[in-house]
Amino acid sequence: MCDVKSCYLCSRVMVDWLPAVSQKKKNFQLKKGEQLFTEAEPVGGIFFVFSGTIKVHKKWDNEKELIIRFARPGDVIGHLGLGKNPIYPVSATALEQATVCFIDLEFFRSSLKVNPDLTYQLMDFFASELQESHERMRNLAHMSVKGRVSNALLSLQSQFGVDNNGAINLDISRQDIASYSGTTYETLFKIFTEFINAGKISAQGKRIEILDASYLREIVLDDNKKN
Repeated sequence: MCDVKSCYLCSRVMVDWLPAVSQKKKNFQLKKGEQLFTEAEPVGGIFFVFSGTIKVHKKWDNEKELIIRFARPGDVIGHLGLGKNPIYPVSATALEQATVCFIDLEFFRSSLKVNPDLTYQLMDFFASELQESHERMRNLAHMSVKGRVSNALLSLQSQFGVDNNGAINLDISRQDIASYSGTTYETLFKIFTEFINAGKISAQGKRIEILDASYLREIVLDDNKKN
């Protein structure tokens, strides 16, 4: 459970504000596959990931799914619902067992007013996420599907590192990789088969190992040069 020290909010507020956080926060345990909130649901508050991995996703093109990002311990979820129209524009689903800390909207806003360092760091976080969002939208519009798949695999390895066997340290389904790449399962399957036969990646269950990262980076670089 959140120890009032580690999560994004707790580690950025004044020490004198921590007793209020301890009183107001609520902890939730999520099972693998359980949704934290759904797209178009009214905003109740902000979530801070304490443990586990949660995918942030939205509907795309005839009920298909596009994964926006993966939230890990220390990350914020639900902030995209802030503003004049307080509904969540995305959904959040646990990829594995996870623990989150919840702060209701009213107390969150009070925290921003009382803690200027928190407000400043959140502004920096929002700006960085906006830049990443613009880059992802550009990639979806201009990169080839093979380039997007290559970029997704490199991004996952950068975010999660590798396990003792050299595979990306995350159990992730092919469907989720397709959704993160902005493509269909069928297209991803074809590209994976090509990469595996060429010895560029290997796959064991839900673990993917990149065998030739330079090959994948070259595909991404070539796509960027063309656009």
